[in-house]
Amino acid sequence: MPIAFWCVLLAGLMPILTVGIAKAGSRGGFDNHDPRAWLERQSGRARRADMAHRNHFEAFPFFAAAVLTATHLAAPQARIDELAMLFIVVRVLYTACYLTDRATLRTLCWTVGYLTVIGIFLLPVFVH
Repeated sequence: MPIAFWCVLLAGLMPILTVGIAKAGSRGGFDNHDPRAWLERQSGRARRADMAHRNHFEAFPFFAAAVLTATHLAAPQARIDELAMLFIVVRVLYTACYLTDRATLRTLCWTVGYLTVIGIFLLPVFVH
């Protein structure tokens, strides 16, 4: 299986990992009866982990579609793999920046990740 497909799996797990951080680092214990309202009331690192969790869900479909599209259109697999790995690295850095409240660096990581996905989509057009 291509490395890029493993990266899709990792990207799919990132929301779960970050919400786990939010729940573990919370004040007052997690309320599983109303988890979304409970997460909304959090602050600090727990709140930022929840925000990262939400953003990972938002980023996932675009990334997965890019990998599947580039693969289907027979773009060079090595290039797809390289960009997919870059996406995962940047998203891990993005998460670290979110958790440590480094907003400007977080935005830079988000931008690089977004451009990486666009690059994956465009591989079949420009690289044969």
